[in-house]
Amino acid sequence: MFWHVVAASVFIAAAGYIINDYFDLNIDRINKPNKLVVEKIIKRRWTIVWHLVLSIAGILISTITYLHLPDWHTLLAAIINLVCVAALWLYSTTYKRKLLTGNLLISLLTAWVILILYLVNLKSWFAVKVMYEVKHNYEMAAVKLFKYAILYAGFAFIISLVREVIKDMEDIEGDAKYNCKTMPIVWGIPATKVFVAVWIVVLVGALIVIQFYALHLGWWWSVVYCVVTIIAPLIWILQKLYKAQVPKDYHLLSTAVKLIMLTGILSMIFFKIYA
Repeated sequence: MFWHVVAASVFIAAAGYIINDYFDLNIDRINKPNKLVVEKIIKRRWTIVWHLVLSIAGILISTITYLHLPDWHTLLAAIINLVCVAALWLYSTTYKRKLLTGNLLISLLTAWVILILYLVNLKSWFAVKVMYEVKHNYEMAAVKLFKYAILYAGFAFIISLVREVIKDMEDIEGDAKYNCKTMPIVWGIPATKVFVAVWIVVLVGALIVIQFYALHLGWWWSVVYCVVTIIAPLIWILQKLYKAQVPKDYHLLSTAVKLIMLTGILSMIFFKIYA
């Protein structure tokens, strides 16, 4: 079931990227003229076809997963995946151009990718394992697993929100020309930097608290990994954010945030090692 869930999420996310590029073609001609996909690589009319194909594929896989594992977890996942397809369409057509709404929507969808794994796969797998191995500790173990899911979903939400707002600062020229109401346009760059900095400080603070808990458990390598690949880069981004002035600076920060997303996901391996 794990790969079914991953495939559905990948297809739906890819469909979202495609439809976003379709509606953002004019803006992208200004913000990233050398990285256009629509029209240069894929004809514009074919982007709609690919969006429909990938969206339907994601929904079908979610439905098949529910039919194969018919419980409320997979039913909820299938329904919300259908909602995600609609949400990504609305994001591309409407919410992306509105103050904060689009940023929050994408951040929530990113967090959902973590939660769907918990609902459909991890919880089902762990429940079976617990029933056969440590049945008397089932409730305690299930609660612990839920905490891990919330922890990573929270991380995904905040780091995605940070990246989305940084991207808005990078794309301010094209967004302003086409009357978008993104945070840098409405609030200004200085206030937007403060917004991003606050969320980075919150995330770093939360991660530091978690490291003290990990140290208490003896997860030394996990702490080293988190400090070196997540906390230290976040502090570096915070410093660079203050000095950033041109789109190139914000693009560097956006790329760094994507790398932190990756290292954050890879940190799950330590739960496999220690938990």
